[in-house]
Amino acid sequence: MSNLPDIQACVPEYPINLTRVGVTGVKKLVKVERGGDNRPIVLISNFEVFVDLPSDRKGANLSRNFEVIDEVVEEAINKPVYEIEELCGEIATRLLSRHEYATHAEVKMKSEYVVRRTTPFTRVTCQEVVDIFAEAMAGAGPMGFLKKSVGAEVVGTTACPCAQEIMKEQVRNELAKLGVDQSAAAEFADRIPVATHNQRGRGSISIEVHDRRCVSIDRIIRIIEESMSAKVYGLLKRPDEAVVVARAHSNPKFVEDCVRTMAQKVVEAFGDLPDDAAVTLKQINEESIHQHNAFAERTATMGELRAELSSVKSC
Repeated sequence: MSNLPDIQACVPEYPINLTRVGVTGVKKLVKVERGGDNRPIVLISNFEVFVDLPSDRKGANLSRNFEVIDEVVEEAINKPVYEIEELCGEIATRLLSRHEYATHAEVKMKSEYVVRRTTPFTRVTCQEVVDIFAEAMAGAGPMGFLKKSVGAEVVGTTACPCAQEIMKEQVRNELAKLGVDQSAAAEFADRIPVATHNQRGRGSISIEVHDRRCVSIDRIIRIIEESMSAKVYGLLKRPDEAVVVARAHSNPKFVEDCVRTMAQKVVEAFGDLPDDAAVTLKQINEESIHQHNAFAERTATMGELRAELSSVKSC
């Protein structure tokens, strides 16, 4: 039987380097151990895997990507996996070994993660779904490297401080018309959660992980939730709704406030991370009275955030 020609190894018509070539939408089950008496978590995960392609090669051996993912995930069934970023790092490293022409490999993993919640007033237990993700990039050659990161995206609610201040002034004026003392009217407007417009917020944190240091997904999720005006729940009775609305309007936040609060809480929570660990903090607020959305982002190292927060002065 004659050998079939390797068309992918041929020289392309246009010799251009390609930054990323690979596959997306690869779904796999991943079992993550949690240690102790906690039951493992089974994630339905969506993978994206890429390598770079030199200008002298027509195509990448994409079937090898599927082989590597299958091998690593199957091995994970037979041994504990505690961090999804470590799993991505292993896949990226093996991709490089299978694509001898590649100088770097990239892996992205995204999963839906179920967390248990208790409603704030009636104490009903419910489940919420958040998106968690991990990424890894491996580099070949004498200066080889492996970078890994882990993060989450969480939905919450925010209340606009600007519109609320306008409504507070209106409340003070209306109370004055009713004969209420000016100082009492001002105190009332400050103590009662005054109306404003709300946004559904989507907060996201990604943290680079070094030297197998553990970055807790659950802690990241809590930080994102606590950086918005209030948490949201899939199930709420009317007394719960009252509590959530009151909390949100008692804690108004601009989109910028959410990102800055995330930065402060990340520095406080992950003190063992080195100064060169990269952090990305992002917030998107879906406006309710505008046709646009509000957006804020900060990319920095832990060292840069620590330095900025150490010089905080009250305005």
